[in-house]
Amino acid sequence: MAKSLTFAATDAEAIPLHVIESDALDGWLETQPDRTAAWVRAAGFTGALGSTLLVPGADGNIALALAGYGNDEARRRGRFHLAACAGALPQGTYALKGLDPARATEEALGWLLGGYSFDRYASQRPANARLVAPEGVDAARLEIIAAGEALTRDLINTPAGDMGPTDLEAACGALAAEHGAAMEVIRGEALLTQNFPMIHAVGRAAADGPRLIDMTWGDTGPALTLVGKGVCFDTGGLNLKPGASMGLMKKDMGGAATVLGLAHMIMALGLRLRLRVLIPAVENAVSGNAFRPGDILTARNGKTVEINNTDAEGRLVLADALALGAEATPDLMVSMATLTGAARVAVGPDLAPYYADDSALVGALEEAAAQVADPVWRLPFHDPYEVMIEPGIADLDNAPKGGFAGSITAALFLRRFAGDAKYMHFDIYGWNPTAAPARPKGGVGMGARALLEALPRMLAL
Repeated sequence: MAKSLTFAATDAEAIPLHVIESDALDGWLETQPDRTAAWVRAAGFTGALGSTLLVPGADGNIALALAGYGNDEARRRGRFHLAACAGALPQGTYALKGLDPARATEEALGWLLGGYSFDRYASQRPANARLVAPEGVDAARLEIIAAGEALTRDLINTPAGDMGPTDLEAACGALAAEHGAAMEVIRGEALLTQNFPMIHAVGRAAADGPRLIDMTWGDTGPALTLVGKGVCFDTGGLNLKPGASMGLMKKDMGGAATVLGLAHMIMALGLRLRLRVLIPAVENAVSGNAFRPGDILTARNGKTVEINNTDAEGRLVLADALALGAEATPDLMVSMATLTGAARVAVGPDLAPYYADDSALVGALEEAAAQVADPVWRLPFHDPYEVMIEPGIADLDNAPKGGFAGSITAALFLRRFAGDAKYMHFDIYGWNPTAAPARPKGGVGMGARALLEALPRMLAL
């Protein structure tokens, strides 16, 4: 699993790493010794975004390094730009120069995240360059955030053979033990006797049985409930996915992985709130007792659901978990799920689409997302589409026909189970298809850092 993502000691001997914008290069060179200026000009360094240059001292060792920071237009097309520079630098410890605290915070976090590698099954080339935490940056907070993100990535990257419902439960248990949280688990047939019929129905065909994981932490402050979709592998059930669509289904527990990463951040930072994490952990498998198209299930809150496609199973397990969470009427309830392909078509893999009715929550989240370089995009709980999820033969349809507004109708379905709680839903992808600075190809958290930053405003902490 991922190694610790930490800063170098503050008293470490560090190479100065000057971050230079393109239009500031000439001015910076004027402040430098003639030898340094001549070297930089001879090397053709222009300050282009992502470029690096090592400058030797009189003894031949590295005296300083330069990292090109481009201009505003270039930087708008990405984030965590210095993480790319870090990968190009030789082994050593570096100290950033020339960034204001806000930019230094983003780039320092990106540097940490750029050190992530998933080495459970094969050794990976370790990152060579370490960073001293820049002055004015909350280093401890960034290390906690990086650890939470690494947990999310590790969980998603682990294949289903080693990350089934039992393994996901074990990961939750380890996190609970680390932070002194309480955890209860309802498994197998007990899901029926304790009224979680849809979690049971979705997961009953798998050899590794279904379960509901319920973790609680904190005894003062407002109540926050996080609900994460824990479908450890999704075959599609009897509506079997084609092979090409099944290849990435180890990531279908990305919602659970993301809320667990966020939960680590909350608990490690000691936020003054009462946290509850609900994870329905199942595998949507195929066997003689699998649930079927045409079945009608009765959810925990009494609503009936017609099954028109067994591949729309995530909303079913989330519904029972949301209904449980709603019974306590928390101050805020958030669900996170790799729920629909429609959301990916709408906004691609880099944005975390979310749904919320409360304008105060929206304002807090949007501002926070911009501050911490964790982009989100609001989609609408469009009430006129409610009729699309009402089949007539039952209260709700789990897979409306027609192909329109697939992410919206899924969100509307989930809202029916959120009760009177303030509610937000994230329809995330949880996967980075192409390597980018601080985000290697593979599992990735989405929206967690934005939520963490927004929680003080959302819950008046």
